[in-house]
Amino acid sequence: MGSRLQKIGLVMTGVCAGILISLNLSAQAERVSTLPLPVEELRAFADVFNAVKQGYVEPVEDKKLITQAISGMLSGLDPHSAYLDADAFKDLQVGTQGEFGGLGIEVGMEDGFVKVISPIEDTPAFRAGVKAGDLIVKLDDTPVKGMSLSDAVKRMRGKPKTEITLTIARKGENKPVVVKIVREVIKVQSVKSKVIEPGYGYVRVVQFQENTGRYLVDHLNRIYKDAPLKGLVLDLRNDPGGLLHGAVGVSAAFLEPGALVVSTDGRTDDAKRRYSASPDDYLRGSSQDFLRALPKGVKEVPMIVLVNGGSASASEIVAGALQDHRRAIVMGTQTFGKGSVQTILPLNNSSAIKLTTARYYTPSGRSIQAKGIEPDIVVEEAPTGQSAQRIREADLLGHLENDRDANAEKAASTGDKGGEQEDDGQAGPVRFEMAGKDDHQLSQAVNLLKGLQIIQNSRL
Repeated sequence: MGSRLQKIGLVMTGVCAGILISLNLSAQAERVSTLPLPVEELRAFADVFNAVKQGYVEPVEDKKLITQAISGMLSGLDPHSAYLDADAFKDLQVGTQGEFGGLGIEVGMEDGFVKVISPIEDTPAFRAGVKAGDLIVKLDDTPVKGMSLSDAVKRMRGKPKTEITLTIARKGENKPVVVKIVREVIKVQSVKSKVIEPGYGYVRVVQFQENTGRYLVDHLNRIYKDAPLKGLVLDLRNDPGGLLHGAVGVSAAFLEPGALVVSTDGRTDDAKRRYSASPDDYLRGSSQDFLRALPKGVKEVPMIVLVNGGSASASEIVAGALQDHRRAIVMGTQTFGKGSVQTILPLNNSSAIKLTTARYYTPSGRSIQAKGIEPDIVVEEAPTGQSAQRIREADLLGHLENDRDANAEKAASTGDKGGEQEDDGQAGPVRFEMAGKDDHQLSQAVNLLKGLQIIQNSRL
């Protein structure tokens, strides 16, 4: 698949909105016991620091050296651990509320360029035609080569209604593609829904935010308003994840009370947790249980969960839980495979560190890390048997290994390719509108629900 991504920063026009499995603004840092310091290694660090201070060709501020050292320490662990300066920490907190400023793209770094992982639906970048896999080589007149990911992100951010020009290298194009985009305040609508046809409902979770569970209940009540459903499609395609309690709340809407949704395991006591379909695990800062307002019959309605290679983290938790409990049939293509937990540890100077502290496991004990959720029924994005090529967790340099499946990475490397043909230099499949008339996977999901209804009726 070419060179591997060195980093992935799901936001990014400013905000890490995405493949965090949890945003734990933790006091854990205060409880960490002091460990013996590696004196010799710290002496070597001090020697390098002094050498740079005394001999580098230009003066360097102490703060810059220390910050870069911290960043290197964390980024060298895995693709998701990182140092967050004050601005990045603030943006992260704002992003989980579903509103932030920028262009609306999820990006990483590849070969020194900014690579678009995915444009976020209904944002300036999406409307301007930016595509997954695009390499951004220039921001306005400034080459990207040599920039850090955070520097590139800061340049893409800006005041709403200001313009930025992206110069893009795109597969299948002989010349660079130049795209002008006007920045906006990005408001990500967490949940969308509609009645596909009488008796069949569709709910899409775009991203797991603070109030996703509450929004889900509202949308379910809307589509149940006229009559009970014969079938429901829960669409988690291209959902990069978000907040853990949001995923638990969505799962709890369809599972029996108390059913296990996900467990986590790490080195500290805080990292060893079990999350169930219980108010204690999905309510956050609210005493009112929003799931009490669920429409009657929603826990029994036949369900299809749609997933693809863009379904990551929290969306994989939901798909895995509903699959393990046999509550829904999972359809589509293999998911991203991010099965690790990141904890946010605030520091004393308004900055923070994002540290990978645990792996998570489905109710049956499966690890999704570097593997993903395998659908019960594989359906490619196009009727021709093709799906868009996407990076996966297993493609990221320094990713954590799957500790429960020795063949996980092999399975991940062969997933989501379906019947794709050898590269002929042409652009990939044309982007289709989710839940639109050309949505092949949704069409197949509805056909399956109708088939299940026929079988059920024949048994009456």
